[in-house]
Amino acid sequence: MVAKKTVKITLAKGLARTRKDHRETVRGLGLKWTNHTVELEDTPSVRGMINKVNYLLKVAG
Repeated sequence: MVAKKTVKITLAKGLARTRKDHRETVRGLGLKWTNHTVELEDTPSVRGMINKVNYLLKVAG
């Protein structure tokens, strides 16, 4: 079996004074609070969400 590629995402900045659609995108990635880290499958849709709010995130892997 082939292991699926994953990416670790950490919410590096708070969501205060950000656009509503950016807050919803962060929530859609599964991030809830500052310094919260999630590991998601590396798909084009996840990459698009990361690119939209890249100024709020730290990405590894």
